Amino acid sequence: MSITTQPPGWFRAPEGAERVWIGVAFLWCMVMTVAMPYWHFYGKQNATGDSYRVTPIEFRDRVDRFIETYKIGEDKGVPLVAPPPGGDAYLQAQMWKWTPVLQLKKGQTYRLHISSMDLQHGFSLQPVNMNFQVLPGYDHILTLTPTSSGEFSIVCNEFCGIGHHLMTGRILVTE
Repeated sequence: MSITTQPPGWFRAPEGAERVWIGVAFLWCMVMTVAMPYWHFYGKQNATGDSYRVTPIEFRDRVDRFIETYKIGEDKGVPLVAPPPGGDAYLQAQMWKWTPVLQLKKGQTYRLHISSMDLQHGFSLQPVNMNFQVLPGYDHILTLTPTSSGEFSIVCNEFCGIGHHLMTGRILVTE
């Protein structure tokens, strides 16, 4: 904000290269105005899962039962769980950890249930670059079919406090 007013005639209409860049910016806005709705409806980047309301306590109980039923060991103090192919798998986000570590089979389809116990977290599966927001109070269900074997890291990509940098998990995919 200026303390003094501008002198009369201070504004000059754009000319030369400035007009060209204003035109380029306007054209890009028009392209994006058309492209964004197109990709929303016809692109394949949108999550295809379902979402249901659930209390954090109910979801934690489901995760605990899931771990009890399918636990095959531990990985650095975190339960290692191998759900049956075609079944449900549960992943719980909580400051500052993902639990459990999932062991899935390549080429098999799973229904992955994800929820948060405390606040909003980001589910980023690397190196696949699959990103999803995880909210407390919702059971987000993603249909997942691993196409390659190996170790995949889960990173929280939504700042969740002082221990955010420690919030990593893993999905192991076997043949």
